[in-house]
Amino acid sequence: MDYLKTAIPSQLISERGSNLVVINPGSANIRVGLAQQDAPFIVPHCIARHTTQVPKRNLQDQMLNSQVTTAQHMEREKAYDIIASLLKIPFLDEEVPNSGSFQRKMGRVDGYNPQNVRKDSVFAWTDVNEKQSSTLVTDSSKDKDVPSTSLDQHEGMDMDLGEHKYRRFICGEEALKISPTEPYCLCRPIRRGHLNISQDYPMQQVYEDLHTIWDWILVEKLHIPQSERNMYSAILVVPETFDNREIKEVLSIVLRDLQFSSAVVHQEGLAAAFGNGLSTACIVNMGAQVTSVICIEDGVALPNTEKTLPFGGEDISRCLLWTQRHHQTWPQVRTDMLTKPIDMLMLNELKESYCYIQEGEVDAVAVVHSYEDGMPAASHRTRLTALNVPPMGLFYPMLLVPDVYPPPPRSWFNDYEDMLEETWHVDYPRRPDMADGLYPGFNIGLPMWDSYPIFQTKPKKEEKVGLAEAITSSILSTGRIDLKRKLFCTIQLIGGVALTEGLIPAVEDRVLHAIPSNEAIDTVEVLQSRTHPTFVSWKGGAILGILDIGRDAWIHRMDWIHNGIHVGSGRKYKDSYYVQAQATCYINS
Repeated sequence: MDYLKTAIPSQLISERGSNLVVINPGSANIRVGLAQQDAPFIVPHCIARHTTQVPKRNLQDQMLNSQVTTAQHMEREKAYDIIASLLKIPFLDEEVPNSGSFQRKMGRVDGYNPQNVRKDSVFAWTDVNEKQSSTLVTDSSKDKDVPSTSLDQHEGMDMDLGEHKYRRFICGEEALKISPTEPYCLCRPIRRGHLNISQDYPMQQVYEDLHTIWDWILVEKLHIPQSERNMYSAILVVPETFDNREIKEVLSIVLRDLQFSSAVVHQEGLAAAFGNGLSTACIVNMGAQVTSVICIEDGVALPNTEKTLPFGGEDISRCLLWTQRHHQTWPQVRTDMLTKPIDMLMLNELKESYCYIQEGEVDAVAVVHSYEDGMPAASHRTRLTALNVPPMGLFYPMLLVPDVYPPPPRSWFNDYEDMLEETWHVDYPRRPDMADGLYPGFNIGLPMWDSYPIFQTKPKKEEKVGLAEAITSSILSTGRIDLKRKLFCTIQLIGGVALTEGLIPAVEDRVLHAIPSNEAIDTVEVLQSRTHPTFVSWKGGAILGILDIGRDAWIHRMDWIHNGIHVGSGRKYKDSYYVQAQATCYINS
């Protein structure tokens, strides 16, 4: 304790951060890196596996329902007109004049990151053939100590099919750039903030895909082979949307399958507060597919303030495409985000480059690329219009009409223990053989568990409101006027959507107008993030891990495999005023 009070941050990082791996999984991307790094590796959270089947939907996600009903279409058009009146632009079916509109300069929009790729680069589909002279694993992973039971990437990842040797699986951005004509099936193990388990995507396949992706990142990006992971500990920064069952499953993957020596679990919202050196804040996490709100007081997450909204940045991108098609400004090309993930990359880049919130007409001239089957990428110069409408869908979610992913039965999430909060001291009956099997100590939904009492944890329901209403409702639920005033002045926007130009003043204005008149609150302020909004939660997890290295919240591998976690064992995440104070001191140093 005395050492932590006197040690400087750089000293703590060098001494404790070199063997801590911070893992922050999300629906669209996963952020992974050593705690001593300034920024994590951000990798698309998906995997494409070779398939011998011949369906035409190789790259379409499982159980995806993207059909918009007539009622939803009418609500979307009504929401557009409401936004148009606020932004002082023509309504949806009005004629849009060509003159007098504001235009931004032309830019290249094709799914590339302009910071990493030269402007004269030519798009190429991912090479799915395995080269004879190389494999996808690093030399360090070929050590003799690697167990023979490790993943198939350690066994060699080529698949001989006559003339071709296909790679068994492809992870990350390469998986998104596989041609639809290739025999691969793209899978996303997390969707809308939950494990993507459905009738067509079995639970065991989801676990295997998570394991494969994370193991690939550890080997390819961090150069940590399985034989050396007993020297590393993992910090899991989990989304607020995760239920207890999901937390336990990913924890089991980290300890049992990836073979880390120990692990600890932190909440994403709480980690974000620590990442910005805040002890009290309202954290608004706007990701690719889910937006969540939670309030933090003195370094402690308040579970009753949690709100989950079923939309994010990808829905804004989809709305952008719908808007342009309605105005007939989109080129006459087949843009399909479901069968061609490269189109989603393009739309996300377009949204990030040109969409922002501002009154008046906002147009831009851009070069849009199309990727037809078996053809080189084609360029289309076009003028896009109403670019300030899609991000306003955050406040009017009827405009977005999110895709529907059928969730697993709610009984799948029933659990007798809370991983993130103090549980009541209740003795739950446990079978003597419950520690046996593939998932020791887990409630895995088998009939043998049906008669067991269930500990009712906080609900994970989704809110059917806009962003301003969700923030207001979350803060007002804290009850105390002094805390409410403080939280309204310490709103923190994180996630990729937080980078949208003009969003901060829009949030401040709309939250202020959403506060009931009987509340004695007249000030709303959104604080600028000290850390990049896309990985502030990852950074906070790294800080918590460095400062909390010796505490009882850490779960050791063999303890988890043999015993799981028992009520009252003390081995679960606990908020700590001491850790909070140390983290605040650290980030402000």
